[in-house]
Amino acid sequence: MAGNSRLTVAVHALCWLALARRHGRPGLTSDQIAASLDSNPVAVRRALGPLRDAGLVTADLGPGGGWSLGRPAGGITLADVYAVIEPGAVFALHPHRPSQECPVGYGIGPVLGDIYDGVARAVAGELSRHTIDHLLDTVLHTHPLPTEWTGIPDAGVRPAR
Repeated sequence: MAGNSRLTVAVHALCWLALARRHGRPGLTSDQIAASLDSNPVAVRRALGPLRDAGLVTADLGPGGGWSLGRPAGGITLADVYAVIEPGAVFALHPHRPSQECPVGYGIGPVLGDIYDGVARAVAGELSRHTIDHLLDTVLHTHPLPTEWTGIPDAGVRPAR
């Protein structure tokens, strides 16, 4: 079963916005974010929309507009992003109630529910330990580009592939 990449895409975009802010660019267009993701600007807008609704990013329309962090990168945890991107339980129980005449069907829900609650607490706890700022620092220090970085591309300019 393939994993879901929505959290990864959102965190990548937030780190890119944080890096832009560090370099004096308070906001980036969907095209500029899409260039880093090697994606489509429409996909960027779709990914960042829920983050905008939650106040983690802002979006300014019109010329010179773009996406910006809604609060300092050090104040956005991965748990904050996860809560917006993946609301609800990590795992779900049966879509319908199993047979209550079966010894497994009768007891599996409460037992799995306790386990799943523990998994959710562990996920939230681990994600709460990491901020966008911390993640960006880790990326930049542990996996630096092998070539010189030329900076954030201007709006509407996509790097050649």
